[in-house]
Amino acid sequence: MPVLTRLIPSPVVVDISRGAIGDLAGLLADQRISSSGKLAFAVSDGSGQKLREKLSPLLPGADWYSVSDGTIDSAVQLADGIKGKRYDAVVGLGGGKILDVTKYAAARVGLPMVAVATNLSHDGICSPVSTLDNDNGRGSYGVPTPIAMVIDLDVIRAAPARFVRSGIGDAISNISAIADWELSRQVTGEAVDGLAAAMARTAGEAVLRHPGGVGDDEFLTVLAEGLVLSGIAMSISGDTRPSSGACHEISHAFDLLFPKRAASHGEQVGLGAAFAMHLRGAVEESGLFADVLRRHGLPVLPHEIGFSADEFVQAVEYAPQTRPGRFTILEHLNLSTDQIKDAYADYAKAIGS
Repeated sequence: MPVLTRLIPSPVVVDISRGAIGDLAGLLADQRISSSGKLAFAVSDGSGQKLREKLSPLLPGADWYSVSDGTIDSAVQLADGIKGKRYDAVVGLGGGKILDVTKYAAARVGLPMVAVATNLSHDGICSPVSTLDNDNGRGSYGVPTPIAMVIDLDVIRAAPARFVRSGIGDAISNISAIADWELSRQVTGEAVDGLAAAMARTAGEAVLRHPGGVGDDEFLTVLAEGLVLSGIAMSISGDTRPSSGACHEISHAFDLLFPKRAASHGEQVGLGAAFAMHLRGAVEESGLFADVLRRHGLPVLPHEIGFSADEFVQAVEYAPQTRPGRFTILEHLNLSTDQIKDAYADYAKAIGS
């Protein structure tokens, strides 16, 4: 009887600990990613420069490249800069924009990418996707998963707390996204990858149920692990389905309809997830989402991020257009404007406005 297995695309090493950045050179050498220390580092012009000052003496063979923004032009420029210089790997040191630019550039030149996350604002830190601004707005580009993932809890603590809060919203939204995926299987026959779903759901539940807060190392570790698992779940499924459902459609609608007023990604998807759970009749779960989001200082009502109820209704109505072909509770119910208004009024009453 043959034993059938599959290879799971995932980092060779994941280091989530205090002081992890200081051990970066040794980690890369031990894992045979770069024993020579010949690395290309991509950093932001802001906070990344402080970390560069700390790391430069430890990595004398590294070259440093400044990344000004999260556009595809910056990613191509970075790729052109590192091409042909015989680096062992490309290291992205920073937040989501820097990591996305670095993932794309590394893929373009065929080098492994090491992700050193300086905040936990979303689940893209370990995903096989680069989200980059382009002439048409914003695009998602498939890239290899990082070969190594390093998260220094001391660095995470030094970042503004709102970045951690955003990551909480993104992690919890996995639970709503999986519910949408399973709904699509029941209604449309869409295949669900059980392993990807299990990973994404476990990540979301771990963050949702953890009693700690943003100042707690144990909680930060669980959140970081959850975001990494979410990225691996997307690698397994080959798309963003394990972590993106109605919650993300609503967030994308905010971004497109109100680009100058949109809140952080995690704030929007957390709110979207709580409302989506309410729409599918999971009132108790929606209330739990709202309680946990509130405990961590995240919004549960649109006015808490500067939007009126009518603007929220507008975003929900527009949301299905942001991901054509994706089936969620929004596509399933196909609510009219008045029905969305009524549903929002019920939601606000249920969670306590």
